[in-house]
Formats: sequence, structure tokens, C-alpha cells
Amino acid sequence: MKFRYAIVTTTLLACPVTAQAQSTPNDKAEAAEETVPPPVPTVSGSAAIASDYRFRGISQSDKEMAVQGGITVAHARGLYAGIWASNLAGWGTFGGANMELDLIGGYRAKLADNATLDVGLTWYMYPGGADKTDFAEPYARLTGTTGPATLTAGVAYAPNQQAIGRWYNTGADAVAGVYTDPGDKDDNFYLWGDGALAIAGTPVTAKAHVGHSWGQNGLGPNATAVSPTGRYWDWSLGADVTYRNLIFNVSYVDTDISNREATYLRPSFSKGQDGTGNIAGGAVVVSLTAAF
Repeated sequence: MKFRYAIVTTTLLACPVTAQAQSTPNDKAEAAEETVPPPVPTVSGSAAIASDYRFRGISQSDKEMAVQGGITVAHARGLYAGIWASNLAGWGTFGGANMELDLIGGYRAKLADNATLDVGLTWYMYPGGADKTDFAEPYARLTGTTGPATLTAGVAYAPNQQAIGRWYNTGADAVAGVYTDPGDKDDNFYLWGDGALAIAGTPVTAKAHVGHSWGQNGLGPNATAVSPTGRYWDWSLGADVTYRNLIFNVSYVDTDISNREATYLRPSFSKGQDGTGNIAGGAVVVSLTAAF
């Protein structure tokens, strides 16, 4: 079962642009040609360990520990590309894949000194799993800062694809392997907002998130889903504590998917697929990230 929503190699080819300026001849001597060095791409990345991998509020690691990491290559002109990876629950979910690999590419444009627009696409991949589980999702987000506060509004839209279609009406159908509507395609829309507030004189940054999903209302091929109940809210409240290149985060993550509402998705939508634990229930998630 997949609720979100990378190892393939991503390379960003930066095209260097050479600017030349010719000086005025002096004393009948030819001016030297001055060459300005082209912008140099930057490489950044991170490695993290978390008590749970939550994607839009829903556990992807069966409420177990996750090891994650990513790397991004960015050009001074705004283009960037990267990969990100995490372990998954395995044992049949996500088509049997034990890993998620995200291929990411996009463009950042500075609209003002304190505002940035970011547009791109994420390709969610599940190597080693069954077919028809990968899907693509374009996104856009606008980030603004004022003093110690940072606000971000984002939207992601995955167009009609089989991976997020409603192939199974119920979780029992998925376990039995009986397709209700094989080949069905659906889309998914996600609207979200983030807020961060750096607390002056401390290494602490308070953080908040809220998002809303609209999607398939069921399970896709191999019990995949991005919006398993059709539409739902997710949110989180937490804080980062930063020390040099280390970030320690504690957050409470939750959704409005109740046990009763998720009944028709079981046993696929439960911890250990035993039908008793809602993997969209509230939980405290702890993580430690090293940035480089």
C-alpha cells in the first residue's frame, strides 16, 4: 500500500555561459579579453534517521524506523535536480518494494529579496516492487520570509495515472488480489501550507504544517494509494533544534482519518496488515538529520 505520495542517478548538466568584455585600445595596444568565470553548480544533501516515515500524515514504514537521505545539484540560474530515498514497510505494500526513490527536478526563481517561487516535478519510484506503482507529480510552492518567520504555500497535482487509480474498492479485495476495476486511472490534488518561526537567542525553530488531499477513495494496483479515503486533512506541530549541521526534530503528526472511516481499507490500511492499527493515527515522530 502506497500513500505517497529514489536508486536512480540524477545529473544536472549546467551549461556554462562565458561573458566577454573588450577593453578600449590604448597606445595602439590591443586590449586584453576578460573572461568572467561561469556559475558553478552547488551540491548539497542530507542523511536522516526517523522513528517513522510519514507522508502527508500516513505512515509509509508501518510505524517503524526509517533511514533516509538525499542529494541535490543546483545551478546559480535556478535549475536543480536531485534524488531522495527512504526505506518502506515492505512485505507486500508498495508492490513489495522495500524502498522509495524519488527523482526530483525543478526551477527556483527569486521574486523579491524575501520571496521565492519553486516549480518542479517529483517522480515517485519503488524499485524491486510490482509494476504500475510509480507515478509523477508536478508541484509549485511560494516561500516568503519576514523577520524570523518563514511561510510556504504549496500545491501538487498528479494527473490521471494507473498507480493512483482505484483498482480495489476495499482492503480485503487487495489482500485477496481480486481487482474491482483493473486499469483504472485517477488523479490526486494536494494543497498545503508550512510555517516556521526561529526563536531569537536559541537554536530552536517552531514549525507547523497543514495539508488537504483529494484523490481516489480506495486502493490502487498492489494496494497503493495517495488519498485512500478520497479526501482528508493532515497536520503536524513540532520544533527543530539545530547544532552546527545537525537538526533534531520532534513533531506530532496526525490526520482526520478515523478508525471508523478507514475500516473499509483494512487489513491493508493497518500496522502489520493485521486490521487493528490505523497507520494514519496521531503519533510523535522524532528525527535526526545531518546536512552537508
